[in-house]
Order: sequence, then C-alpha cells, then structure tokens
Amino acid sequence: MSNAGATKLHKAKTVPLHTRKKIKTLKLQKGWLKGVLLTLILAVLAGSIAKLPVFSVMGIMIVSILLGMSWKGIMDVPADASAGITFSSKTLLRAGIILMGLRLNVEQIFAAGFSLIIVDILVIAFTLVLMMYIGKLLSIDRHLSALIAVGTAICGAAAIVAVAPLIRAKNEFTAISVAFIAIVGTIVTIIYTFLFPVLGLSPYDYGVLTGATLHELAHVIAASAPGGDVSSDTAILVKLGRVALLIPAAIILGVIFNKNSLKKQKTRFRDLPVPWFIFGFLIMCLVNTAGILSDRMTQMLIALSIFLLSMAMAGLGLGVNYTEFKKLNSKVIFTGTFGAAALAALGFLIVYFI
Repeated sequence: MSNAGATKLHKAKTVPLHTRKKIKTLKLQKGWLKGVLLTLILAVLAGSIAKLPVFSVMGIMIVSILLGMSWKGIMDVPADASAGITFSSKTLLRAGIILMGLRLNVEQIFAAGFSLIIVDILVIAFTLVLMMYIGKLLSIDRHLSALIAVGTAICGAAAIVAVAPLIRAKNEFTAISVAFIAIVGTIVTIIYTFLFPVLGLSPYDYGVLTGATLHELAHVIAASAPGGDVSSDTAILVKLGRVALLIPAAIILGVIFNKNSLKKQKTRFRDLPVPWFIFGFLIMCLVNTAGILSDRMTQMLIALSIFLLSMAMAGLGLGVNYTEFKKLNSKVIFTGTFGAAALAALGFLIVYFI
C-alpha cells in the first residue's frame, strides 16, 4: 500500500464512528434534496412549456414526464439523487392524488342524472375488459396492458399512477403507459377538434362524446371548447364521473391482480393492500361536496395537486429504464390504439342511439 493510501486509511479509522455516521447522513440528505429539486425544476419548466399553444393540449403533467424522460436520455442523473426522485415519484404522487379529490363534487354528478353515470360505467367496463383481453391474446405483460387500459378508460395519467401500486407494476411500465396515453390522447383530441364542424352534434351531445371518450382532463377541456360553454360544462361533468369511478375500478383491479397471493395467505378481503391515498382522495371529494373549504382555498389546493403530480411525473420520467421500451412493441401500440378507437366508436354509438 502506498504512503498516501495508508495515510487516508489511518485518517478514516481515527474519525469517530458517530461522526462518520453523521457525515453519511448529511450526504444522503444532500442527495435527497438534489433529487427533489431536480423534479421541482422540471415541473416548473413544464408549467411554462404547457402554456404554449401546441403543448397546452398535453398539459403540465404530460410535459413533466416527457421532460424527465428527455433529461434521463440526454443527461446523467446524479446517483445520489435517487432517494429524492423516489420521494417525488411516490410520496408526492400520493399527496397529489389525495388533493385531486377536491376537483370532484358528488352532488353535481348525481344532479346530472342517472344516465350519465350509466354512460361512465359502461365506458370504463367496456374499455377495461376489451383492452385487457386483447393484451392477453397478444401475450403482452398484463401489468402493462392493465395500465394502458385504465389510462384510456378512466382519466389518463392520474388513473395510471393511482392503479400502478395496487397491481404492483414496475415504474418503467407506469412511465411508458403515461407517455403512450399522452400521445394517443393528444392525437384523438386533435381529430375531435377538426371533426366537430362536420359531426352535426348538438353542444350537449358533443360534450358527452368528448367527456366519455378522451383520456386526460386537459384533453377533454381542449376538445370540448369548440362546442361552447354547454359543451365544455357537460364534458367536464361526464369526465369527473369517470374520475369518481377510479376508486371502485382500482379496488377491483387490486383484487384481480392479488387474488393468488390472497388465497395462499388466506387473507380476508378487508386486508387487501389498498393504498391509503385512495381513501384520502375520497375524503377530499366529500370535503369539496360539503363545501367545507372556501373556493379560493379549494382552487389553491387543486393547483398544488397539479404541481405535486407534475413533480411526481418528472420523477417517473427520470426513473425510466429505456431498455423497457422494448416492451412497447407493435402489439402494445396496437392494443392502445385499438382501445382508443373502440372507445371513440362506443362514444358515437352512445350519443347517436342512447
């Protein structure tokens, strides 16, 4: 051993154990902060980009994950930042989903009539069953096909990230599903916008169509705008009904994907590993329905929800393993595209005949 190496080893041994532990803790805290700040910066940047005409349709959450993925693909992600990135992609994600419940008003949905609730249930059940069945036929990983299906059927990125921990999906599958749904949803949104003048639908019917068949809330808002206020209000109401059904859909998927382990462990239904944030989402929905918070506070918390979810999306993007994109083959693309097309067709049938 060289003299320099021996000296360094001697100094390391002479440093008290508690001091070494303190130094290690400080390094970990610094790395954690570095990861959180990176996701925060990407979310802020995404907010600015999402205001641009083309990117406004995609929304801040979608732009965030694409920025995270781009950063991972072009630049190095600091190794010590992984803890902070994980915190954003998991803890902040759950906090954002909980606050997202403040968007929902149960009274508005029931006041709109039983028919819209039936439409939402039909849309979600049809899309989930069809896409997961096609995924099975094509031998696609069932976790990936389920995430793409739930993103198409319910509420895009938010539904994907809420269901992913329930079915124990890989982070890579979550990020890939969100990015794929963003692309397909944006394309369908543009198509709807250009088709509106020739469809011959009333503003109300067009609102039902967009609210029942588009992926993200941002997609619904953008596509329904040409139909005016009636179209926009109807579309958002129908879309929020789909968001409300996220909880029962997530629980059902959790049961399906965990039934084997439950049988082996003889676990009771009430012991299902349903994440606490799902019930937090429901509580916030009830808080909004009861009018406990002022409108200003509600809007502030909703804005915070969107930003926290954006940081989470950036974290997911930064954690993407690009080798997993091999899973996004022609079979996966076909399943997602066919599912979106089938959902759109169902929407037209509902509008014209029901």
